[in-house]
Amino acid sequence: MSTITRGSPGESMLLQGNEAIARGALEAGVQVAAGYPGTPSSEIVESLARAAEERKLYVEWSANEKVALEVAAAASFSELRSLAAMKQVGVNVAADFLLHLAQYGTRGGMVLVSCEDPGALSSTNEGDSRQYARMMEFPLLEPGDFQEAKEITKWAFELSEEIHNVVMVRSVTRMSHASGKVTLGKLPKKGAKARFRYKGSLTGEMEGPVASMPNSVFVLHKRQQDKLRKAAEIFESSPFNKYTGPERPDLLIIASSVCWLYCKEALQLLGIGHRVGLLKLGTTWPLPRRLLEKHLSATDRVLVVEELLPFLEENVKVLGAELSERIGSIRFYGKRDGTLPSVSELSPDRVATALSTLLSVSVPSPPEEYHKGVQEAADAGAPPRMITFCPGCPHRASFWSIHNALAMDDRKGFVCGDIGCYSMGLYPAGFETLKTLHAMGSGTGLASGFGKLGQFGLNQPVLSVCGDSTFFHAAMPALVNAVHNQSDIIMVVLDNSGTAMTGFQPHPGLSQDAMGRTAPAIDIAAICRGMGVHVNICDPFDLDQTRSTLLQMLEHGRGVQVLVLKQMCALSPEKKSKKPYEMSLDPDICLGEACGCNRLCTRVFGCPGLVWDKKIKKARIDEVICVGCGVCASICPAGAIQKREAA
Repeated sequence: MSTITRGSPGESMLLQGNEAIARGALEAGVQVAAGYPGTPSSEIVESLARAAEERKLYVEWSANEKVALEVAAAASFSELRSLAAMKQVGVNVAADFLLHLAQYGTRGGMVLVSCEDPGALSSTNEGDSRQYARMMEFPLLEPGDFQEAKEITKWAFELSEEIHNVVMVRSVTRMSHASGKVTLGKLPKKGAKARFRYKGSLTGEMEGPVASMPNSVFVLHKRQQDKLRKAAEIFESSPFNKYTGPERPDLLIIASSVCWLYCKEALQLLGIGHRVGLLKLGTTWPLPRRLLEKHLSATDRVLVVEELLPFLEENVKVLGAELSERIGSIRFYGKRDGTLPSVSELSPDRVATALSTLLSVSVPSPPEEYHKGVQEAADAGAPPRMITFCPGCPHRASFWSIHNALAMDDRKGFVCGDIGCYSMGLYPAGFETLKTLHAMGSGTGLASGFGKLGQFGLNQPVLSVCGDSTFFHAAMPALVNAVHNQSDIIMVVLDNSGTAMTGFQPHPGLSQDAMGRTAPAIDIAAICRGMGVHVNICDPFDLDQTRSTLLQMLEHGRGVQVLVLKQMCALSPEKKSKKPYEMSLDPDICLGEACGCNRLCTRVFGCPGLVWDKKIKKARIDEVICVGCGVCASICPAGAIQKREAA
């Protein structure tokens, strides 16, 4: 039994926000779920996958987010309830199909969950996907706490079926990855039977072919806008919009998502609940016009608190301007005037600081003992350490070989990077090997472009790197482009046998699917050979062979070449706690700083399993965290680091 299927109706459980979303989907009777792993969204599909056998669901990790949305849409078109989950950058990938889906509409209830990352805690950007709801004209819901994460997800399916369109539920990191008490509802006993209807006109009542054609666009678009107006009317009485505070507040706060909790805490800290009204909106697009008119007319100052961009703020301002003859003039505060920052996460402290300025009240200072305790904890804490790869990470070995091969080639070659653990190749942990880093698949796409600039005098070797999951997600089209256009590039696939950065979720290159069932593994090297590409395969832990192979490929230098560096992630479930080698360091051979290697092992190679002992001024193996990969034995010029096969 999975976590989200335990418990009886009315019972309370401690659930992570993503688990609460998954539970809400189960209570709504979801039958199909798809996604692509990405922090902070991954646990939604993982939770549903663990419940799949028990609840008779179909759950998959799709090749990318666009395909995930299409898989979920196929279920909806077949009158089943479905869900697609992804992080904010994944919505960009899905956007092409999302535009068409929102215009045509849905049949069975369909929910798109976007989990976003203010502060970019595990992302390369702070994208705010709420804009899609307004741009593509479909409803947007934002839960304010963990109970609402469940309830609003369940309700989203009902809303979707009432208006026949996709509904977005938006979460953020502090909602998805924090935990709270959730009171459970009833799980349905039986799901619907799939049926795809396709007889009828293109513009009929959701029964004809599922298509958007030029001659049907105007009818479909008007129908889409009618659905949005219907949603706005439903939102007027939504239980997910709540107000607390005086009848005529000195200041009205309008908040959404987890910012509602920040505001409640800030008001309590400052003791100004009797002066300030707090309107929490769970239905943030389209806005409930009459509800907002009621509360806007009761004050002349409004603070909008949201993450990340001033999406809600701007929409409320537009509504305020339209209603100005009835509600009078209002001064708005928020992100546009700098009252609140438009970058990074908000917090109760940041909200309290903004309120203290607007209402001329002081923020209580923590007692002196608090500051003293914080300083003592900082002084006694772990020493600072830059971001680095895990002990035994194959990417460290890969970048070591790539960096050294390019240095030996001496033509100022460079590497276009991609999204994954190996993004740290930008930093000293990866010997600053990467020189570009953008979206998934962009490493090979950019390399394809660079590789055609020889006619303009670019004579530097061009490489790209991507992971095995990223290869299937977005790098294959870029590789096709490079092959077809005869670009001169070397694509290096860092194959560590899983979507390691987000928790080892399976991908098409593995022999298991999201539900743990056996699935055909798609061979990366075979795909590349099928495109007519010459492929080499190396173990990145074999530094000599990898470097030699790269030098040969650099010397060849013509057309597209692929190097697959295949070695399982050190933290993968199959490999964890299994040391292939017992490592040791002979202190009589290690000369420390007198060696002439400039502490190559600890200062440059930088595996956390190697530490510099300041007392004896020599390197040593940290046996607690060393995983026994054996690579460090290959980089020690004195031969002080030794390996022997583990028993």
